[in-house]
Amino acid sequence: MSVDQISLFLILAGVFVLFAWGRWRYDVVSFAALMVCILVGIVPSDVAFNGFSHPAVITVAAVLIISRGLANSGAIDRIAHIVVPPVKNLAMQIGIMSGFAAALSAVMNNVAALALLMPATVESAKKSNRSPALLLMPLSFGSILGGLITLIGTPPNIVIGNYRKDALGAPFSMFDFAPVGLAVAVVGVAYLALVGWRLLPKERQAKSAPEDLFNIDDYVAEVLVPPGSETAGKRMSELEDVAQSSDLRIAGIIRNHKRILRTTQATIIQEKDIILLEAGPKELDVFVHKLGLEIKGDFDKDRGVFASDDVVLVEAVVSADSRIVGREIGDLRLKSRYGLNLLGVSRQGTTIRKRLHKIIFQSGDVLLLQADSDSVADTLLRLKILPLAERGFQMGKRSQALIAAGLLVGAVALAASGIVGLTVALALAALGMVLSSIVPLGDLYDSIDWPVIVLVAAMIPIGGALETTGATTLITNGILTLSSGYSPVVVLTLLFIVTMTLSDLMNNVATAVMMAPIGIGLAQALGANPDSFLMAVAVGASCAFLTPIGHKNNALVMGPGGYRFGDYWRVGLPLEILIVIVAMPMILWVWPL
Repeated sequence: MSVDQISLFLILAGVFVLFAWGRWRYDVVSFAALMVCILVGIVPSDVAFNGFSHPAVITVAAVLIISRGLANSGAIDRIAHIVVPPVKNLAMQIGIMSGFAAALSAVMNNVAALALLMPATVESAKKSNRSPALLLMPLSFGSILGGLITLIGTPPNIVIGNYRKDALGAPFSMFDFAPVGLAVAVVGVAYLALVGWRLLPKERQAKSAPEDLFNIDDYVAEVLVPPGSETAGKRMSELEDVAQSSDLRIAGIIRNHKRILRTTQATIIQEKDIILLEAGPKELDVFVHKLGLEIKGDFDKDRGVFASDDVVLVEAVVSADSRIVGREIGDLRLKSRYGLNLLGVSRQGTTIRKRLHKIIFQSGDVLLLQADSDSVADTLLRLKILPLAERGFQMGKRSQALIAAGLLVGAVALAASGIVGLTVALALAALGMVLSSIVPLGDLYDSIDWPVIVLVAAMIPIGGALETTGATTLITNGILTLSSGYSPVVVLTLLFIVTMTLSDLMNNVATAVMMAPIGIGLAQALGANPDSFLMAVAVGASCAFLTPIGHKNNALVMGPGGYRFGDYWRVGLPLEILIVIVAMPMILWVWPL
């Protein structure tokens, strides 16, 4: 091996370890890897940032804008509440729900599809008196499976489609993925409905819905500011400091029999005010004694006291690309800056009550928040925190559903007819979303998942370095040596399984970028059809079902479903085996060797 090859393999090994570790976000890891490749001379500096202008990057960005437009228009919301109702038969409920998620993911980004369907799914679980764990994992897996059907359903398909153009002169078209992807999706959804949910541990199947997960009714407290108390005249900010040190949360005050939940740091406490608290017995005792207050015992202990006409109580899940991930609540100033009062955190089904001001937020955390009813939708959207249920507010516009759907259909028609390429067609649809104000100009850049953009743009030059350094040839020869004497079908199957395994441990886009040149190399060395090898990489890279780290959707449902790490492989391993059994014959039939 040459020095460049050794250096590149070491860099890729580091990327793999850091992706699997998850300590740093994948865009930081991939960009850092690109910088190292430049410094050691593997990637020439004059082409290092060409990935940012690559059609794959523009296509991903356009799909994300279109997905936001479909969400904003209310088109999906209307259908979701019709298609995902509570159903007596659990298998039928899972089949309808995960099938709709798959269909939706075929025409929009599958992460956005999951985010849109989660509230309706959680409500469906509550109304049918079922654990959300029974529905959310099938919802996640169904949305991932649906992304296999079209070019725009998932970023790995977009990457593979554009890589084919770079390597072979023509991209995959919009529906080239459909024969294989549709077969896999149909069989996968059937498995989820009939078998998959049964493999979850019994305690997960019986777990309560997120609303009950916090069980704050036992932690509701009211304390009186008695006449002559030194607390009277203090600012709310002073009480917040004492509350923080006592490890409890102030939810508002009652003054003259009127609840005031929208307080500020400058609010002055008065005699006879009643302070609403979320606190355990020990924490409450400390707080009362520090401030000379009196505990009221004659009141209804109901979480409803924390909400009013202008303040709502919201359960929401932290997305992987939320700006609060990896940060403490004290650094974020959630209450003063965003008007959000954090009352509880649930992580993997376990409620966290202690030292909330010191907690470092993670993707998949479920938050119990007090928020201003008139701004909560925009605030959650800005922070990329996804509501688990509607609480009397509606997110997005409802009047432009037909326009949004028409723009998407028009883009597909333009690309299918060959009038313009798919990237241009999708860019035109994205522009239409902005010009029609379905995606407001102020929200345009917020609708783009920039970590994914940076990841794709940074990994493309690294993927190119696999070829320019001869590393692809080296890997290809190694695989061919190990599989010497076996048919190309065995080699194709091996590529499929290796790609799928890598995708379970690292980001699926990075997996597609790294494995695509290896697939082409194997096809050329065997004298086989490169399309069949690229299709195996595309399907394998998207099928991440063994862990919550391989796909954002799996991470998103982990908290609301109360799943453990091992739950994914219990349900996902049989699914991945089934996918190999179904996908391989379909690839060989549609894309013969």
